[in-house]
Order: sequence, then structure tokens, then C-alpha cells
Amino acid sequence: MTRPDLASRVSGAVEERDAEGRRRALRALLVRPVLQAQIDGELFRLARRHADALRAWLDRETGWRLTVDSQTVRLQASGVPQGPTATAVAERHPARARKGDPPFTRRRYVLLCLVLATLEGADPQVALGRLADDVVLAARQPGLESVEFTLTGREERADLVAAIRLLVGYGVLVRVAGDEESYVSSGGDALYDVDRRVLSTMLATAHSPARVAGALGPGAAIGAVEAALHAPPPAYTEGEENRQLRHAVSRRLLLDPVVYYDELDEAERTYLTHQRVGLTARLADATGLVPELRAEGVALVDPDDQLTDVRMPESGTDGHVTLLLAEHLARTGPADVPTLRRLVRRLATEHGTYWRRTAQEPGAEGALVHEAVDRLVALGLARVTSPDATTGGEPLIVPLPALGRFAVAPPTIRERKNR
Repeated sequence: MTRPDLASRVSGAVEERDAEGRRRALRALLVRPVLQAQIDGELFRLARRHADALRAWLDRETGWRLTVDSQTVRLQASGVPQGPTATAVAERHPARARKGDPPFTRRRYVLLCLVLATLEGADPQVALGRLADDVVLAARQPGLESVEFTLTGREERADLVAAIRLLVGYGVLVRVAGDEESYVSSGGDALYDVDRRVLSTMLATAHSPARVAGALGPGAAIGAVEAALHAPPPAYTEGEENRQLRHAVSRRLLLDPVVYYDELDEAERTYLTHQRVGLTARLADATGLVPELRAEGVALVDPDDQLTDVRMPESGTDGHVTLLLAEHLARTGPADVPTLRRLVRRLATEHGTYWRRTAQEPGAEGALVHEAVDRLVALGLARVTSPDATTGGEPLIVPLPALGRFAVAPPTIRERKNR
């Protein structure tokens, strides 16, 4: 082997190693937008090592910002759900303080915002009890009358602790002493250091809330506020307009499990139709996702099943029920909830040996159908229509085009021809 050939092979191996490192770092940031030196170890080091390349790629393809310092790497990913499918998907992916904890409610989200606002003016070290008192005062601001928070009940303290634990997970707060559970159950306390560098990156919007509030005035609808916070600046050239379209479409492909053409506006639909091969190839190369290009839309599928909190197919009774209902809906079309309950009741008899024992109890089919339908909607595979007179007062479960990948056709047996 000649020296130039050896140099070429070494150079190619180094480039492939760097590309794989960037891919792992980007995938980690899509799952967990804050990587910390003490917690995330190798992934944090990869993200810092490739920070310049990642920042350039994100700016070019998505418009998202990447903030890097000696202890944290923060991906400021943002996007507003557009269309009924994306909105339904977003509603079924609530925040959770820890894996297995109850999902965030409206009150928990409000408390999270109040805690962040309170921490802006807090000391470098803050006690949970003192922070709670400041949040109670902040909750009395005009416009928050519908959110009652007085710290008088265990449930309210648990809601505050959920917001605190989420911020601990992001590295905004670092626990020094004490325990949140003792605060919930018996009025104990906990002490935290406030990392202001991470705190300053928590707001991921295109415009400041103060500017938006001044422009919209009091009483603006939450949808209008959210749209204004993330609205792109005016585009004065064709190049800038294409750049904004690329950002909008790329964000949707990375954030949503599937993007349907009929839920894009005309400009985005035209852009994706003409650029989908090149665009999805770049996203796939950077993330390791596999593009599925269909007549109805585009999906980026994760073959490693890491970039989602809702999986399908999945083992266990609920996962099997979801797969069987998906096959039924893909084959037969829309069905109402009572029809699906009857189907699951019959399936429980057929598959009782493999399902958990409680699945065959009277009435168990209701919870099984609810869980399965919720999972299908969360993955953009089905839509639940509002009940009306045509459906007998029952919601209708409508399969979406991407569900077709779960349709199972009868096997075709061909006779071998004699040679």
C-alpha cells in the first residue's frame, strides 16, 4: 500500500469517526436538550468537541440555537404545533419530572413558569420553602386568578415539587441538601444552588415575551401569544424566504412523528414536495433517522427506537393490543369506540394466555382501548373525531395514512414451478 493510499484511508476513517460523533451528540440533544458534564459524560464531551459543526448545521437546517459552556450544552429547540395531527401529538407528550411520574397538568406548567421567573431574582442559593413562598406571591399577579396555589395541601406541594425536579433534571437547580419528598409529606425543606448560565437558556423563543406582550396587548389568546413568540422575522429576499421555509419544514420533520402534506400551508407543502429528497437526506445523515417518503407525507423513522417516549410496536399487553387495533383500523377503516371495545373483548379470549390476567376481567377492554387509541394518536397514526349524531354520540377513530404500514395482508402461497 502506498503512502498516499494509507493517508487517504486514515483521513476517511477520521472523517467517519467525527461524523458518527456528531450524529450521537445531535441525537442525544434531540432526546435531552440539556447535556451536563457531571451527568452525561461522554455525550457531553462529544457535543462540546463538535460544537462548531453542530452549531453551523443547526443554524443552516433548523434555525435552532446551540449554547455551549464548560459545564452544559443546551439545544434551544422550539416549534409550534401546526395542524390537527401535530396538535394532538403534542397534547399527548406532556412533560414529566421523572420517568414514571404523573404527566404535567396546566397548573404544573404555570408553576414551572412562575418558578423560573422567581429564580431570576433569587439568591445564588435558595431553599425550597423560601422559593415556594415567593411563587405564592407571584401567583397572585393579574391574569393568574384561575390558578390557585396556596401551599395548604399536599397536592399543591407535589405540583411545585414536580416543577422543581424538572429543573433539577435540566441542571437549573443543583440539590445541596434536603429532600423534596419530605417537603411534600411533612413540611421539610431542601437547599439548591441556582445555575444562572443554564437558567438564562431555558426560554427558547424567537422574540422576548415582553415585546410580544406589548405588541398584542392584554387579553390576547394563548394561541396568538405562542405564534407571536415563535414567528420568524420578515423575509425581504427569495433566499431568506427559502431559508425560513427550510427551517419550518425541518423542525416539523424532527419534532413530529409524521408530517402530512395536507396539514402544511401552501408554501411549506410546495417546498417539501420539491426538496424532500435532498432535505430528508441531510436530516438522515445528521441524525441517523430513516426517511419514509409517501404520497401523503414524510416521516423520519428511528431504527434504534431511541428518539421517542412512545414506542410501537412494544412488548406487553398494551403494546400487543395497540398493534392489533392498528392492523384492524388499517384494514377496515374508521371505527367507533364501542366497536373497538367489542373487538378487544374477543381478542382477550384469543390471546389470554399471553396477556396479563386483568385484561380478561369484565370492563377491562375500556382501559385497553383508551390506552391503544391514545398511543396511535400520539404517534400521528390516527385521529379522534368529536362525537355527533352520525356516530351515535360516540367518538370515531379515523386511521391516518401512516397507519397503512401496519396493515397485514393475507399470505400469498405460490406453487413452485418444476424446471
